[in-house]
Amino acid sequence: MFDIGVNLTSSQFSRDRDEVVARAYASGVRGMLITGTNQTESEEAQQLAQRYQHCWSTAGVHPHDASSWTPEVAQAIRRLTTQPGVVAVGECGLDFNRNFSTPQEQEAAFSAQLALAAELEMPVFMHCREAHERFMALLKPWLPKLRGGVLHCFTGTRDELLECLDHGLYIGITGWVCDERRGLELRELLPLIPAERLLVETDAPWLLPRDLVPKPSSRRNEPAHLPHIVERIAHWRGEDVQRLAEVTSQNAKTLFGIKF
Repeated sequence: MFDIGVNLTSSQFSRDRDEVVARAYASGVRGMLITGTNQTESEEAQQLAQRYQHCWSTAGVHPHDASSWTPEVAQAIRRLTTQPGVVAVGECGLDFNRNFSTPQEQEAAFSAQLALAAELEMPVFMHCREAHERFMALLKPWLPKLRGGVLHCFTGTRDELLECLDHGLYIGITGWVCDERRGLELRELLPLIPAERLLVETDAPWLLPRDLVPKPSSRRNEPAHLPHIVERIAHWRGEDVQRLAEVTSQNAKTLFGIKF
């Protein structure tokens, strides 16, 4: 199985990053995509992807960091996309829940990264929270020019899911679905996602599955927990776990153009 969303640059992994990666592979994870969320972390993600076997990275600016988007940052992200192991533009998108950057700054950074991905014929790794209507309005004109994209950590509504699927997006599902408080609606939506459009991820160190037994004392999520998430997704979809792991891995290979 392949984890499409690991924030391996996080300081939460600074003391035991090698061990975290080793545990992931020992658990059955076969590859990981390390997320870049700003210029510095995108550079670090690319370096980590070169350090560890079967790892790749994204290069982009998260909506929280959109206020940092400048022509200089844009050039730095463009340069990164030419480096070994960088296979997607992002994490980019809109987040109107927290608005760490203004909506105008977020929209400008998102649109610029969509244009870059279209120019370079790269897939996009995207984020959307409480901004679906505007997110789709900005994205749709670029879709015919993009090589594909995933809406990672999907937590939206049924109508939002169906619109994303209608426009050819892959859907990333995290341990959010394991949350008995917030994840119940998402569980109900899982059967609506065609197997060939489903991707799986931990978003580590965030979103520790709440139904893990025993729970880690650190409360930190790790890519080693991906098999648990896949098992739960397969259960709620009524599918074989191994088959789901194989299909989602193939989806990652197809979208990101990688081999592992």
